[in-house]
Amino acid sequence: MHTTNYANTFILVAPDSTASGASSPPARGTPSVAELTHRMIADAPHRYTSDDVVFTVWADRRGVPAEERARARGEFFSVGRPCLRSSDLGKRYGWGVLSDADGRVALVPVGSPEYEQLSTGRRADGGEVRVIAAMRSARG
Repeated sequence: MHTTNYANTFILVAPDSTASGASSPPARGTPSVAELTHRMIADAPHRYTSDDVVFTVWADRRGVPAEERARARGEFFSVGRPCLRSSDLGKRYGWGVLSDADGRVALVPVGSPEYEQLSTGRRADGGEVRVIAAMRSARG
């Protein structure tokens, strides 16, 4: 079984991001992956793991019925899936992603005091956090 989860990890905004601050993905008639991901994490910080978010957004966009989700989740993670490092939240919209010890995620706006603290590899309580960057948008 594959996973997209990280523990005690802070995903920085991508090095080639042009975001000067954090913003919500724009609302659309059919919500984008970024919009659904942002909404799910922002509405319930540290409630869901990355796997929960990635799968739920995928299943919601495909209309997978509730009674089929457990089976579909097993199939979904039977192969590797892109993690939140590849999300537009860190590439275009200026959001860092913090995973706690249990892998539950929260958003941290670029430029905020919390973002600056976490980018040093330390939480506000002094605990360590692994720091990695979101994936670049451009190759090269």
